[in-house]
Amino acid sequence: MDPKQPVLIYATFPDAESAKAAAASLLDARLIACANIMGPMTAVFRWDGAVETGEERPVIFKTVASCADAAVAAIAEAHPYETPAILKLRPDGGHAPFLQWLADETEHQTERGKRKP
Repeated sequence: MDPKQPVLIYATFPDAESAKAAAASLLDARLIACANIMGPMTAVFRWDGAVETGEERPVIFKTVASCADAAVAAIAEAHPYETPAILKLRPDGGHAPFLQWLADETEHQTERGKRKP
């Protein structure tokens, strides 16, 4: 698999604050290029044998294949849920300039071997 292949990671959080904290942490580590934190949604699910409802914030983290597993692990580690919903989705391509930006933002070293700021 191409290490620069785009990957979207979908996760839900209990509130905007925990979603923003996770996004900031992954951006600081350069594991993602961007996170889209969406407005609240209602989740309906079964937990411990009972149907539950709750408000959640869906987040789409944008990254590349070479960072995806580490990003999933970082999201799970920082997540307040016991069993967070975290899914890796692999798009079939996209707008070339955006894909290049995505690769550049998640790359720890430039082509010349200099560390990116």
